[in-house]
Amino acid sequence: MLKLLRINNIALISSLELELRPGLVLLTGETGAGKSIVVDSLGLLLGERASPELVRTGEEKATVEAVVEVSQAAGLLEERGLPTDGDELVIRREVHASGKGRASVNGALVPVSLLRELAPQVAAIHGQHEPQGLLDPQTHLDVVDAFAGGAVGRPLAEFHRDLRAVEIALERLRGDRREAERRREMLEFQAGEIEHAGLSVGEEEALRVERARLLNAGRLAAATAEAYDLLYEDEAAVLARLAQVFRRVDELAAIEPDFRPAAEARLAALAPLEDLALRLRDYRETLEVTPGRLDEIELRLAQMERLKKKYGASVAEVVAFGERCRRELSAMGSPEEQERSLLARREELAASYLERGRVLSKQRRAAAGELRRRVQAELAELAMEKTRFEVAFAPADAEEAAADPSRWTERGLEEAEFLLSPNAGEELRPLVRIASGGELSRLMLALKSVAGHDTPGLTLVFDEVDAGIGGRVAEVVGRKLRRLSARRQVLCVTHLPQIAAFADQHLAVRKRVTAGRTHTSVDCLSEDGRIEEVARMLGGQTITATGREHAREMLKQSLRS
Repeated sequence: MLKLLRINNIALISSLELELRPGLVLLTGETGAGKSIVVDSLGLLLGERASPELVRTGEEKATVEAVVEVSQAAGLLEERGLPTDGDELVIRREVHASGKGRASVNGALVPVSLLRELAPQVAAIHGQHEPQGLLDPQTHLDVVDAFAGGAVGRPLAEFHRDLRAVEIALERLRGDRREAERRREMLEFQAGEIEHAGLSVGEEEALRVERARLLNAGRLAAATAEAYDLLYEDEAAVLARLAQVFRRVDELAAIEPDFRPAAEARLAALAPLEDLALRLRDYRETLEVTPGRLDEIELRLAQMERLKKKYGASVAEVVAFGERCRRELSAMGSPEEQERSLLARREELAASYLERGRVLSKQRRAAAGELRRRVQAELAELAMEKTRFEVAFAPADAEEAAADPSRWTERGLEEAEFLLSPNAGEELRPLVRIASGGELSRLMLALKSVAGHDTPGLTLVFDEVDAGIGGRVAEVVGRKLRRLSARRQVLCVTHLPQIAAFADQHLAVRKRVTAGRTHTSVDCLSEDGRIEEVARMLGGQTITATGREHAREMLKQSLRS
């Protein structure tokens, strides 16, 4: 919903700020007063093409800014990486006299193309300007689906996306099979090489210790023998001398009690040295070198180094790499098995898609007939009783599309387009080829009345919806606009008092000449102001008491409708 609209230096508008309310907002004024400038300015915020000619004479730039309340604003902006401010969008567009321009959303500069992306969530303009969406046949199927009961095609879209994903996977599998085989062979070689080596964590460290022992076996033997002799074998061995020491200490302890603790410490002092002597003796016996063992160790360590250079910085990393290779091989399966699985999945999805697609086609074609009947009834009330409206499907036969998978889309087995024949005896043709601005506006009003499918909170803008009508039909249009505005904000430009009487907010557009310059202003009318404006629309510039009374009665009557 549009909450605020600011316009500066656009054509005849030098400065304008409008606070817009929910419901039906009507703009009235004399022909040429500038009502369409307001609609054009709003179009700029929706991404329409800007022309330097829009800039007011003598000014360097023109700006349009709006505060819009959109229920899903935060999600929309987060998807595009833009700042959010609750459910509000602040959209701004600048047009420079030089031809340059810029756009921003919530203060962040954005390309104009983003405004066009956001437009379907903000407002839709219908009338003498190109109706956003109505002249695009791609939107017509959405109208039919909405009339048929909402997003009836959504489950079908999910099946189609899954089906397309499977087909892409099949194409990739078939196109990359050679690469997959090369990958498989490489993984088999790498995993096999690591497994054949039979590595274990901790083995490398143990081998390096053993190699150091073998390389220094002579020195180790000599040192061990000498230490053992000094400790145990020699005549002046340490253990023998210590035994003599403790015999003397025992003699002292027998006479002098202070030496008893030292005598009792004999076991604690001798036991570690005796254990050391035994260990030196046993170790010396293990120092026998097996012929060829050193070469075996060198070869094994060299093998480990080669594998580490290829697969990891340590033996543990090499082993882990081999395990990953095996897991990937297991996940790959065989290409033939993968293809059979994908083909089976494709058949399953295609069957589900077709089943639902045929059901959806029947729903759409049944809904299209009822939509045609109700739209033509609405158009008859809007002074277009000779108009024929039709929904054309392509292909005309749903089974034709069912037999040709290339026709399948997320939207279903067919496309739809609205055809119109405004006058008796004329053939049905696409809207873009025949409909005038007023006819398009009334057709859109009829469609909105029977198949409201817009985004919640979307503002609908009608320009020239009253072209070629008057009297009773104008009152019917007013009622329909009032009913439509109960669900969403409606902004409408009108020349007819019968329609203006239904406004929830009445804006009067006026053109004045001040100091030789023409200015357009927009005033929000009070109840008395509405009576004056409706009276003017009824009787021209000279407003009589009778005209005012008639206007007052029209406003009262609209409240009872």
